Amino acid sequence: MPQFTLLGGGYHAEISDRGGALRVLRHGNRELVTSWPADGPIPYYSGTILAPWPNRVVGARYDFGDAAHQLPVTEPELGHALHGLVADVAWTCDEYLSVNDEHGLVRLRHLVEPSPGYPFRLALEARYEVSGTGVTTTLTAENIGEYAAPYGCGPHPWLLAGDQVEAYEIELPASRVLLVDDSLAPRELADVEATPYDFRKPRAIGGTVVDHAFTHLAEGRVRITGPEGSLELTWDAEVMPWVQVCTGTGLGHRGLAVEPMTCPPDAFNSGTDLVVLKPGDTHKATWTLART
Repeated sequence: MPQFTLLGGGYHAEISDRGGALRVLRHGNRELVTSWPADGPIPYYSGTILAPWPNRVVGARYDFGDAAHQLPVTEPELGHALHGLVADVAWTCDEYLSVNDEHGLVRLRHLVEPSPGYPFRLALEARYEVSGTGVTTTLTAENIGEYAAPYGCGPHPWLLAGDQVEAYEIELPASRVLLVDDSLAPRELADVEATPYDFRKPRAIGGTVVDHAFTHLAEGRVRITGPEGSLELTWDAEVMPWVQVCTGTGLGHRGLAVEPMTCPPDAFNSGTDLVVLKPGDTHKATWTLART
C-alpha cells in the first residue's frame, strides 16, 4: 500500500493512498493522531477523507431532484450510510515532494463514479502540505458529470494529547449542539448552555460522553490539551460551519475524533448547509492541524 512521507517544520506525516488518509502525524517524538499499520485495517475511519458526505445519511435513503435514492447500508447496527464513499478506497498520487526541515506536499486524486444511491460523477483532489505551521489539507471536489450532485465533506482524525481522553481539556467555540436519538439520527438543535456539551470555555471532558455535531461557531477551531501537551485543528467556519466531536466511549480506541464538516449529519435529507454542485462547479475546503 503506497505511503507518502512528508517532512517539514519538525513534523513527520505519512499519507496513505487508502482513504486519502493522514495515517501518521508526529512533531518531534510526540504523536498527534491515532495511527494504524501501513497495510491496514483502518480503525474507525482514522485520518480518512469523508466525501461526498460526512457523518450519516439516516436510513441510507434520501430524495434529490425528482428521484429517491437508496444507498448501501454501511452502519448495519443502526441502518445508516456512514461517512461517504471514499474512506476505504485507493487514491492516486499526482504530485509528491518532500524536503527535510522545509516542507513537503502530496496531491492525491480519486474519481467518484456513479454507484447505487449516488448516480453522480465527482473528481476529488486531496492536497497535503507540511510546514512549520503544521499539516494543511485542502480537499477540492469538481462535478464532472451531467447532473447536479449533493455534496458534503470533512476529515476524520483522532487527536492525541495523552492516553486517557477523560483527562483532555477541550476548547470549542460553538454555541449550538445537534442532539440525537438512540440511533444517532438528528433530533434537535439546542443551545450548548442547556446541555453537558458547553466547551466554549476550556474544560476537561471527564465523564461526558460526546458524539455530537456542533455549529454556530465563533471561529473554526478546536483546541485540546492533555498530559502530552496541546494541539489545535483550525478551518474556515464559513466553508465548514459544523464539527463533529466524538470521545469514542466504549470503542476502546485512542484519541478524540474532531471532524470539521461542511454540513450536519443527514444533510442529504434535511438540506441543511448541503452543497449542491452543478456540472462544472467546484468546492474547496481546507483545514490545518498543528501542535501548540
